[in-house]
Amino acid sequence: MAQGLEVALTDLQSSRNNVRHHTEEITVDHLLVRRGQAFSLTLYFRNRGFQPGLDNIIFVVETGPLPDLALGTRAVFSLARHHSPSPWIAWLETNGATSTEVSLCAPPTAAVGRYLLKIHIDSFQGSVTAYQLGEFILLFNPWCPEDAVYLDSEPQRQEYVMNDYGFIYQGSKNWIRPCPWNYGQFEDKIIDICLKLLDKSLHFQTDPATDCALRGSPVYVSRVVCAMINSNDDNGVLNGNWSENYTDGANPAEWTGSVAILKQWNATGCQPVRYGQCWVFAAVMCTVMRCLGIPTRVITNFDSGHDTDGNLIIDEYYDNTGRILGNKKKDTIWNFHVWNECWMARKDLPPGYGGWQVLDATPQEMSNGVYCCGPASVRAIKEGEVDLNYDTPFVFSMVNADCMSWLVQGGKEQKLHQDTSSVGNFISTKSIQSDERDDITENYKYEEGSLQERQVFLKALQKLKARSFHGSQRGAELQPSRPTSLSQDSPRSLHTPSLQPSDVVQVSLKFKLLDPPNMGQDICFVLLALNMSSQFKDLKVNLSAQSLLHDGSPLSPFWQDTAFITLSPKEAKTYPCKISYSQYSQYLSTDKLIRISALGEEKSSPEKILVNKIITLSYPSITINVLGAAVVNQPLSIQVIFSNPLSEQVEDCVLTVEGSGLFKKQQKVFLGVLKPQHRASIILETVPFKSGQRQIQANMRSNKFKDIKGYRNVYVDFAL
Repeated sequence: MAQGLEVALTDLQSSRNNVRHHTEEITVDHLLVRRGQAFSLTLYFRNRGFQPGLDNIIFVVETGPLPDLALGTRAVFSLARHHSPSPWIAWLETNGATSTEVSLCAPPTAAVGRYLLKIHIDSFQGSVTAYQLGEFILLFNPWCPEDAVYLDSEPQRQEYVMNDYGFIYQGSKNWIRPCPWNYGQFEDKIIDICLKLLDKSLHFQTDPATDCALRGSPVYVSRVVCAMINSNDDNGVLNGNWSENYTDGANPAEWTGSVAILKQWNATGCQPVRYGQCWVFAAVMCTVMRCLGIPTRVITNFDSGHDTDGNLIIDEYYDNTGRILGNKKKDTIWNFHVWNECWMARKDLPPGYGGWQVLDATPQEMSNGVYCCGPASVRAIKEGEVDLNYDTPFVFSMVNADCMSWLVQGGKEQKLHQDTSSVGNFISTKSIQSDERDDITENYKYEEGSLQERQVFLKALQKLKARSFHGSQRGAELQPSRPTSLSQDSPRSLHTPSLQPSDVVQVSLKFKLLDPPNMGQDICFVLLALNMSSQFKDLKVNLSAQSLLHDGSPLSPFWQDTAFITLSPKEAKTYPCKISYSQYSQYLSTDKLIRISALGEEKSSPEKILVNKIITLSYPSITINVLGAAVVNQPLSIQVIFSNPLSEQVEDCVLTVEGSGLFKKQQKVFLGVLKPQHRASIILETVPFKSGQRQIQANMRSNKFKDIKGYRNVYVDFAL
């Protein structure tokens, strides 16, 4: 009489399966698979082989603390039955004398997360034996056409899922600077930290059963992750800080990668890491989403609007010196703002609004009671469909709001100008499998000044007005602010033009830099004044300079001047200006942004002319040289060359170097004091442990500067 079938050993074939499921970069020691794609395992039996007619093998998979068949977090499916009611399936591959290979496949809608795999064997005698085979992790699958995150381009999958480094664009629209970043989504322990992040969310803490069941939806998961990257509602990953006081944490500009941040959060019992700003929030979210299998990229929007009251108008206030003032509405134009786009189907929206979705983890405004933003369909933003979920009105305003300038004098406000094209410029992301920058502005908006752009703006405004009328906001505040006549358009330019209605402009003012604005050197520029009329013009121009934070917040002015300019008919004149290093050095913010402004007035006219320009001071970058061939498991020497760009001594210098697949952990070198203009180099030794294209990221900080950056791409060969 045949005995009951007993399992002696199970081989989950982790190495083989992980390669097929594009997870071998994470590990080959533990099973990590993607939904909607089969994976294999081998069952070794103790007493005899599997007999299909006599034995029935039933698989059980469970995820979460409260697995439930009805919720889909528990599944029971048989090897023998091809028409199982369960969406999970299993089939026989090969059957030997004492071993059997089977394949299992999760449905493409299954919840992602950590699973327990068990089997029950029902033998012909009626005896039932149960075995726990082990654990595995299930991820989203952008290679599976039935998965909601399916991306049909292999180069895009390689860039937006598999690439573990990239660039985040910073600076200003006049000077766009790539900041190298180590996403490191496949580094040791990162997948475990990402799953812990889901379990620490308010949703899981409140209702773990439902939360785990909803983890099959990329829309749901992306909102949970977005809220967990900031710490405003929970013990999220990062504390935001825009105060310029970072004494109890790290200056956001010092970070060069996500791995150190996520590991610090995990090591400290999930205490928020200090500190982050928008690009850090977006970079860490990119790491988590790519790790979970959702195609993700980092986006920078230059001159990004923050409209606090939803009327699509950003109000800016100036005094009579041209100095920008803070305002009680707290509307601002961020010099740049960084968010994410994640690729997913949107079955919750009308057809055509899937694809790239905006998610913004920077805590600005609340969404359904928590600080997160999105997913908002990029196509919905372009078409002005601001009534579609989630947070589309706020994202629309970041790329499309008008800017209204006001002069504050004697307690009164005088409207200076309304600019319809200054918000939302040079929207940028890293190119696919290239270090170049892609301008994707056309994905978000029609060309400024076009008929379509006007129609979309007015459509969005009317939708917001209708929603406000039926809601709690005051509909009267939402009045069309853009001119509907195309003849009144303002051209896009790399500086703010003289702010007067175009039909009365008779004098034009413009700033022009004479030399590149390098840190440590004087800033030399001229004010160009042009009289376009046939009459003499006597101008009084108040000039000022003040530092800005990248979120648009102004600091105190540190330089002022007054120019008296007489212009003959059709005459142009230049007024030379210089701001010395000693004048700006102690007032400069970490963002290295200086806003120069001029407010001009004619003696014979009440009209005011405002012009401003944002200057971004630049540092010399760090140079990285790879000395010799890079080969897996063989020593590699790396030379890092750096310098003090200032004409004064700097102290507390620290060099940070990292790179996924090259360094097991972030390297810190304490350099101490650097003399004025001093140039030096060090040699670092490492042993690469992953092959393929890699990147080294470096940052140097001191008591005078925080973010001198450098990077070097390295191709690592397999060991011979």
